[in-house]
Amino acid sequence: MQKPNINNFKFFSVVFLISLIFLFSCSKIFIKKSQKEVTPHAMVAAAHPIASQVGMDILKKGGNAVDAALAIAFALSIAEPNASGIGGGGFLMIKMTDQKEPVMIDYREIAPGKATAAYYYQNDSSFYEYTHGGEKSIGVPGLVACAELALPKYGSMSLKEILSPAIKLANDGIVVSEKLNGMIVDNFEKIMNYEATSKIYLSDMMPLESGSKLTNRDLANTFSKITENGGSVFYEGEIAEAIATEVKNQGGFISLSDLKKYQAKIRKPIIGNYRGYQIISTAPPSAGMFLIELLNMMERYDVRSLGHNSAQFIHFFTEAMKIMYADKTVNAADPDFYNVPVEYFTDKKYARGKQKLINPNKAGFEYSSKTVTTRESNDTSHLSIVDEKGNIVALTQSINHWFGSGLVVPGTGILLNDHLGDFNDLPGFPNSIEPHKRPASNTAPTIILKNGKSFMTLGSPGGTRIISALAQIIMNVIDFNMSMDQAIEAPRLHCLKNILHLEGRIEENIVGELEKMGHKLKIHPDFDNFFGGAQGIIIQKEGTLDGGADSRRDGVAIGY
Repeated sequence: MQKPNINNFKFFSVVFLISLIFLFSCSKIFIKKSQKEVTPHAMVAAAHPIASQVGMDILKKGGNAVDAALAIAFALSIAEPNASGIGGGGFLMIKMTDQKEPVMIDYREIAPGKATAAYYYQNDSSFYEYTHGGEKSIGVPGLVACAELALPKYGSMSLKEILSPAIKLANDGIVVSEKLNGMIVDNFEKIMNYEATSKIYLSDMMPLESGSKLTNRDLANTFSKITENGGSVFYEGEIAEAIATEVKNQGGFISLSDLKKYQAKIRKPIIGNYRGYQIISTAPPSAGMFLIELLNMMERYDVRSLGHNSAQFIHFFTEAMKIMYADKTVNAADPDFYNVPVEYFTDKKYARGKQKLINPNKAGFEYSSKTVTTRESNDTSHLSIVDEKGNIVALTQSINHWFGSGLVVPGTGILLNDHLGDFNDLPGFPNSIEPHKRPASNTAPTIILKNGKSFMTLGSPGGTRIISALAQIIMNVIDFNMSMDQAIEAPRLHCLKNILHLEGRIEENIVGELEKMGHKLKIHPDFDNFFGGAQGIIIQKEGTLDGGADSRRDGVAIGY
């Protein structure tokens, strides 16, 4: 009998050990990229771990999904100040179990009374100059009005109860993450422009470092005043006076009259259908109707047979995106100022006609350069919640570009938005700037029903990439049977006009095929913040909740 070769044994042992180490490392990488959660009772998926925990704490205290969503919305003012908060606005989608119809609350910012087309379109560069940050870019914020409207109708807690976590966070502070530090570094000049902003986000006139503490005690005091006096203190009282005075002193236009006129509005959501699933999304001035238009075009293809992110799938989806964004550019607007043809663009017959424009083998359809606003931002924050009773919320809010206008109102800690930049950069369009008008939004927080029962809540930040990201995630779930986390983490693509953006995980042979079809490509890193930061929850057949939060941001889904 031959003796075993000890050297071979040692060699294979080493190989086996290295393999185990490699597999363990890969599993850690996978875990890093996977922010999933499955739970039987309630779930919160938000863009920051602290925000998710705030929502979960509210649910455990007996609050419902609306209470938790609003608590998070305020807490994001300190947890994710670069993207959203009390100085901005957004859209809240609600589906309560004891109410048949879903509800949308529009708390989008409005333009000041002095925001005239004559001023903002003086020359070819004036609109960009005035609205890309700075005091002339600020719209009247809507979050406080949203809370005052939503809580009595759909919540179960008081304004004081839902603001309590935000007060504590602002007083105690949060640890600055590497991502937040990077945001401060990248926007250093904007922050430096305003003394009150510098005092919060800089230390010795240098960006707050990773691991340091960010506090905002003025903001905590502002929240406390709102709990004591209600929303009137923000829109008519001392906070309103502070906002109007500072904006005027800096050369901007928001007045006490503008703040006093602001109202959050209840609107009827847009409803569509994709392969038997009911898609309930936000009405104008938000972008839900264009999400439905895009899904209507894609429904005409056998997406599953094409294959996930195959060259043919990507080609069809890219061309459909181009068509949809062309429609959006000239038709998105505030419905109080323009009769937006919602039924026209969400009609499946319309999608059928548009889909016929797509050449199955060649890239083609493009925007007219005279009608498109091409600026895109990476801003915004989304959260999805399902509570123990099955109430569902999808909320997306923003201050527009990172750190918004850059202006913090002294003594209040409020960082104001720059959402006037979401108006069209040319006059004469439905979405051109006018006094007291809401700018059109790319956001589309969405709730999906299956056989009349709640199935999914979903949304994302990312400027124009929001619609394309949501459509891909929805198809990933419905057509490719992915879990929420898998659907969110899958490689994404986006095409606004004539450049097809692909995440680096798209296979090289697919890239080659797309180039042969005539697509102009830009390849991004594997998990790129450019493509948004979606959060979502699926309600599974057995009633368990399957949540996912995008690793492209600091998102996390937690439940109990």
